[in-house]
Amino acid sequence: MKNECIDCACILKSSRTLKDCQIEKLENNHVVVEFSKGDSIIKQGMFSTNIIFLRRGVAKIHITGPYHEQIVRLIKAPSYMALPTTIGNKINQYSVTAVLDSEVCFIDLALFNRLIEENKEFSSYIILELCKNELEAYRRCANRTQKQTRGNLADMLLEFSDHIFEADEFTLPISQSDIGNLVDASRESINRILSEFVTDGIIGMESKKVKILNKHSLQLISQNG
Repeated sequence: MKNECIDCACILKSSRTLKDCQIEKLENNHVVVEFSKGDSIIKQGMFSTNIIFLRRGVAKIHITGPYHEQIVRLIKAPSYMALPTTIGNKINQYSVTAVLDSEVCFIDLALFNRLIEENKEFSSYIILELCKNELEAYRRCANRTQKQTRGNLADMLLEFSDHIFEADEFTLPISQSDIGNLVDASRESINRILSEFVTDGIIGMESKKVKILNKHSLQLISQNG
């Protein structure tokens, strides 16, 4: 645990809308915690007293439902986490777990609320973040329910390539079972379709290492569902 991070991503991400004195308050009222792959960052049902910001790494958001645990999405740094939960009813409505080694900023909630009240530009920025995340959740829900598994898996591979790793070669950060959970399919179906993608020359795969060989074909599969 450490509390010195003048170059902290959460401060840089917000600094366009914050005054120097407000940035200084943020610097003095947050703590950076390192999490290893598999560590729990947020637990569903627990009381939250801090704004949480993922400054490095990748994490998964997951909810325990009436029958099983559902992975909702992956989140890549830099990004706020659990804003609706923390600012709303203070009880975490979902869990967050690191899928790669990560660093997280815990920001004092009272200070954060004061900054929102004092700075209209900063509050507008936070509202836009919430709106963007809500629209993304709607899009993912529509895709998950309306596309076939091939289309959803193509979406997942493109997300890894274009957004998570920003490269056409990467190591899958989660298991095939977790990928199946994300797209509502069995691990066996994920394994079979990945094998089909390899046979068709769309991807190359060795263990968990993936290389996208034909992104255009992958995009067509995504578009056609």
